[in-house]
Amino acid sequence: MLLRQVIGNVFRRLRRERGITLRELAEVAQVSVPYLSEIERGRKEPSSEILAAICRALDLELSDLLAEVQFDLATAVRSTLPVRLQTAAIRVQESAPQRIGTSSPQTYSTSARAFALVA
Repeated sequence: MLLRQVIGNVFRRLRRERGITLRELAEVAQVSVPYLSEIERGRKEPSSEILAAICRALDLELSDLLAEVQFDLATAVRSTLPVRLQTAAIRVQESAPQRIGTSSPQTYSTSARAFALVA
């Protein structure tokens, strides 16, 4: 995930939480609606001046924006880490033939092979 995508996601989430439309935010931040939309979708990487203008329009400190971005980025990274399962090596070992006892006085040997899993 790119940093500009995380920044855009944070701006969009905060704007929606505050009940501000894209047009209203663009007007207060003095950026065009299409450009702000591109920033929110992570397609444009805003300059520090644009970041500051959007933060002011959202009544947000730059440090708070960066804290939100850091949290979202860490969460995104954790969710994309591969899960590594460690399994013990398993080998199949043929066991000795079993004898089956019955109610009759005779004992029969099994014709099937018995296997055991050994970890």
